[in-house]
Amino acid sequence: MTPNTTLRIGPHAVRPPVVLAPMAGITNAPFRTLCREFSGGKGLFVSEMITTRALVERNDKTMQLIRFDESEKPRSIQLYGVDPATVGKAVRMIAEEGLADHIDLNFGCPVPKVTRKGGGSALPYKRNLLRSILREAVGGAGELPVTMKMRKGIDDDHLTYLDAGRIAVEEGITAIALHGRTAAQHYGGTADWDAIARLKEHVPEIPVLGNGDIWSAEDALRMVRETGCDGVVVGRGCLGRPWLFADLVAAFEGRAGARAAGTDGCGVRPALREVADVMVRHATLLGEWIGDESRGVIDFRKHVAWYLKGFAVGSEMRKRLAITSSLEELRSGLDELDLDQTWPTGADGPRGRTSGNNRVVLPDGWLKDPYDCAGVGEEAELDTSGG
Repeated sequence: MTPNTTLRIGPHAVRPPVVLAPMAGITNAPFRTLCREFSGGKGLFVSEMITTRALVERNDKTMQLIRFDESEKPRSIQLYGVDPATVGKAVRMIAEEGLADHIDLNFGCPVPKVTRKGGGSALPYKRNLLRSILREAVGGAGELPVTMKMRKGIDDDHLTYLDAGRIAVEEGITAIALHGRTAAQHYGGTADWDAIARLKEHVPEIPVLGNGDIWSAEDALRMVRETGCDGVVVGRGCLGRPWLFADLVAAFEGRAGARAAGTDGCGVRPALREVADVMVRHATLLGEWIGDESRGVIDFRKHVAWYLKGFAVGSEMRKRLAITSSLEELRSGLDELDLDQTWPTGADGPRGRTSGNNRVVLPDGWLKDPYDCAGVGEEAELDTSGG
């Protein structure tokens, strides 16, 4: 892949081929706005998980989550569903009401509340159910491109990604993103980039995007080099680091040196003063989106530790910043720090969830027959979106 390669998602050109992964409770409109600002509007930014049942029922929280800023083009929604009929209804609703320009299907979530319903990373094990959901989605989407995100499988004894990839091609999926871990690994261990390369060889007809352990722009370029994937999906790597998208765009466009010199925006190594300004802007955007400053700052609390990772901030101040409930309180607390601190040595690397080797919670008898999907119906759908 050359640095300026364009990723095609149906009619949409994604250049450079960099995608923000959907993350529950994280990739709402304010966070997408921040990432897009740093990228100069380049890339693709996907909403957090939207449950098909909640969307069809027009749940208030769900309708809030699918609100896009006017500047978001294309608008990307990630859907989660277990029942083909409900997925079909949700996709048709999106297409007929013009709610989005691209639909991504979630087959990668490993959390128990999802897998115990047979959803997320558990679902591709049921080949016929996967095929039915993909057929309903593609059939109902009209001109909208439908993509999917998945993991390698449930565990090392139940790998599904190659079968799922072939089914996706046969059912008209536009592109596939593969997180190089099993559901059992959750976010622990090292992502298997070789699996991404194998999937790319297995489904040459459509773009394959790689996901897992991209903490820097250099990681992204290395993944493309080593796997031959058509683009990268970045999740935990941008937690507390929305400026990573500026770095990613620069790297793919061959301008990494300019970014490293800090000649534009925050640069790849912002000082704490710049980080603090981004933190306040993030909290401000959340308050505007929610319509309540205090609730916005409270929602921002989860981001504080990610932004401050590696900087010399005492434990008491960290605790204080993590319980702020107004922009003034947040700003005044940050102003008490040594804001002249430069980017610290310990600021890079893993953030967010890192647990691994978890038992995957599955419906009773789920692993007995990969082709039997009896007992999975509308009642298995989650009724809430997001986290």
